[in-house]
Amino acid sequence: MFERQKSREPRWLGPSAPARMALIPSISAARWLLILIALAGIYFFYGFIVPVLAALVIGFATWPLYGDLRRRVGNKTIAATIAIVLIVTFLVLPIVFAVIYTSGEIKEWFAWAVHANRFGAPTPQWIEVLPVVGPWLGEQWTRYIGSPGSIGELAQVVSGANIGNIYRAVLAAGGGAFHVVLTLLFMLIALFFVYRDGPSFVRQLDLLGERILPNRWERISRVVPATISSTVMGMTVIAIGEGIVLGVAYWIADVPSPVTLGVITGLMALVPGGAPLSFTLVSIYLLASGDHVAGIGLLIWGTVELFIVDKTLRPKLVGGPIKLPFLPTFFGLVGGVKTMGFLGLFIGPVLMAIIVAIWRESIREVELAEEQAQREPELQVRLHREAADAQAAGRADEERRLRAGD
Repeated sequence: MFERQKSREPRWLGPSAPARMALIPSISAARWLLILIALAGIYFFYGFIVPVLAALVIGFATWPLYGDLRRRVGNKTIAATIAIVLIVTFLVLPIVFAVIYTSGEIKEWFAWAVHANRFGAPTPQWIEVLPVVGPWLGEQWTRYIGSPGSIGELAQVVSGANIGNIYRAVLAAGGGAFHVVLTLLFMLIALFFVYRDGPSFVRQLDLLGERILPNRWERISRVVPATISSTVMGMTVIAIGEGIVLGVAYWIADVPSPVTLGVITGLMALVPGGAPLSFTLVSIYLLASGDHVAGIGLLIWGTVELFIVDKTLRPKLVGGPIKLPFLPTFFGLVGGVKTMGFLGLFIGPVLMAIIVAIWRESIREVELAEEQAQREPELQVRLHREAADAQAAGRADEERRLRAGD
């Protein structure tokens, strides 16, 4: 009765019953429809890809710690809220400290600029002794900084000729800062739901992964999370450690603004070759300024620290089961920064680690298939030999029974 009434209901498009066979099978049509919907979703939500990827990376990296917190609390919503508050505190406190310290540094530089504009500033000795460019830099210093009132004249000339560019640069900087704040806000919102609904999302991802990659998903699902966690945590720990160690070295060597240089060195340590470049430039500055003992000591300190980190800590902390070579790491860092900004420092290497993991799993599967193909003839020969031996043993038993019967 219900089916009869349902069949009489008017339809918006097409007849109530198909008159012909479908040109496209239902399974293929569903797959293409799913692909089109996914592409449309990527197009419309492209602006949220970076914060969502960042939230996933942070969630994977901190999941063991969050799992312990969730077991202690017992409620997933409260545990996710506490984790977000801790992460916000971890992000906000360094930013507040950096702003306070930077404001103090800016005040000191501004006071020095006012004093130099009023009375002039002599050319530093370390600039004059620089090879090749020292005399030219000394002339420029005397022209634009050494004479009283020269800094004010330079500021008037630069601001008058480039007032439009300065205005656009200020607007761009303000827009960039607002975009960074929005990205962090969306990332924290996405991270909250990653923490709260992570287990159910993982189960759904496992079902989909086993359907798409039935033979590889079991190992990839174990390798990729470990790779993400070790890559992000290892890079962060090493960068913070190198920034602190070299910052202490800058302070001991009496370098100006050691905290600022330590923070810059820590950020540079995320890039391959960034930390050695930082302390080498500071060592050159100390040598050029006449403090040879501090310059040589800082160079030795940084070299020993770099050797210890690269030979002992980095192989154990970064990469996990997938030890990334230098070239994929470098491409991941540069490509991530170019496409995603600062967050690309972490997302880029993680994506490269996933690509390398999938590549190595594919190669491993091919090698296993080749080994199995090589073993098949030997296995067939052995099975044939065992079958022949079994037949011979059967005939021998039959002959013995016949003789016993006779």
